[in-house]
Parts: sequence; C-alpha cells; structure tokens
Amino acid sequence: MKVFYRPEQVATSQQPSPSAFKPRLVVSDWQADDKINMDICSFEPVDPDIISFAHDPEFVRAVLACEMANGFGTRSADVAASLPYTTGSMVAAAEYALLHQEAVCSPTSGFHHAEYAHGMAYCSFNGLMVAAIAMHEAALVDRVGIIDCDAHYGNGTDHIRRKLDIDWIEHHTLGAHFHDFYDARNGRFEAWLDRSIEACMDCDLILYQAGADPHINDPLGGILTTEQMSQRDRAVFERLGHLPLVWNLAGGYQVTQGATEAQRREPILALHRETARLHTAILG
Repeated sequence: MKVFYRPEQVATSQQPSPSAFKPRLVVSDWQADDKINMDICSFEPVDPDIISFAHDPEFVRAVLACEMANGFGTRSADVAASLPYTTGSMVAAAEYALLHQEAVCSPTSGFHHAEYAHGMAYCSFNGLMVAAIAMHEAALVDRVGIIDCDAHYGNGTDHIRRKLDIDWIEHHTLGAHFHDFYDARNGRFEAWLDRSIEACMDCDLILYQAGADPHINDPLGGILTTEQMSQRDRAVFERLGHLPLVWNLAGGYQVTQGATEAQRREPILALHRETARLHTAILG
C-alpha cells in the first residue's frame, strides 16, 4: 500500500479537530502493525495555482498568507504551512494511482466542507476537488467518482461543482442521507453504498473518504456499527479496487483515557487501522 505522507502535512498546534495532526499518529500506528504492508512515498507540495483550480485565487493567497481565517477559524501559521502538503498528498496520490493503475492512500483529512472561497468546519481547502480537477486538467481522466463516507454532508464539494459547472464528477456523500443509527438500519446504508459504487464503476479515478466518524460511538457521527464500517471498506476495495483509487482519512472524534495523544485517539486509530489492514489483505 503506497502512502503519500510527509511530516510537513502535520500542523503541530492543537486544534478543536484532530485532523491537523492525525496523519502523524495514523502513519506511526500503521508502521507498528505487521498486518499492514506500507510503503511511504514522498511528494512535492502543491502550488497555489493548482489549489486555485478549485478555489478563488485571492482566497487561496489570503489563507496561505494568514490574512484570512483557515477552516479552523484561525490564522495559524503552522496550519497554513501544512496546507500545500495536505492537498499535495491527495494530488500526488491521484496522479500515482492513475499512472500505475493502483489503489493508494493519502493520510489526510479536512477537505469536504471547504467551498470555493470559504473554509469551514476544520476544512481549509477542498483537496478532493483540487485533485479531481488537476487530473482532469492534465487529461488523465474524463470522469471522477467521489464516495464520501465521512459522517457529514460534503457541502463544499457540491458548492465547488456548482460554482465551476462541473458535470463530470460523480459525488456521493453519506452525510446527505444518514444522520443517526436509525437511518442506516435494515440494509438502507448498504443499499446506498451499492448504488454509489455502481454509479462510479465507469469512472477513471475514485476518491474515497474512509471517514472514522460514522462509527456508532463517535460523538459527531453515531451511524454505523463496527461491522458496517468494515463491510463498507471491504465493498469499496473489492468492487472498485481494480480502478485507480485514492482513499483518505476524513473525520473521527472518539477519545478515551490515555497518557499520550495516540492513546486518547485509539478508537479513531483502530478504525483507520482496520481500513489499512483491509487494503493490504484485499489489494496488497
């Protein structure tokens, strides 16, 4: 499993959301797991001009210069410094997946709420849309499928699609349909996922947000059981893994008692660990 990670994509300041520093915890956790076959790949930070494929150029400039609030509602310099690397990870992973016809991982979060000229809800730039448009501009894809299994509606992705009049992206977002455990019972979630996968079968590239926050115990999710989470990842990998595919971390907010940040975030790490194990078991 190719993992596109650099330490620079981590913001060291503590934030209300763990997304700014979660990549370091996740990659360290995977390195210690003998059931995960991982190859860390470096990459170049993405230029502001590439980020501007999906965003207003002045918005991009102002956020990177700390003149405008980022998705955390701050003007944190270390968050700004990390953004070309978080989006760069998605862009590099998408390019590699297409050129090598593989499924790969970008250990990133904080994308799908970012709109054309506005960051929100811990999302500064929409790396999903930047990666999709960058691959389209490079003539590497005609159609891209986004299966967003974060617990929350990907409003920023839809906003950018409408703003730029994009009709070549299949966007399926769990948060538009399911809000609690009762919504997802009796096969309803599985039926939605099946339809979403079918709609993406003829896409050239799949971007899959394998969010941890839909889990039943997540304070900001509470939708899917542990078994459903595992079945979700298995279905995507088994049915779409033959296509170029990039999966990322998206949300996750469960905490428990512990002396270290990794110990406190163990419920989140366990869910991401299971996704990485399934990737290794199914796709190598």
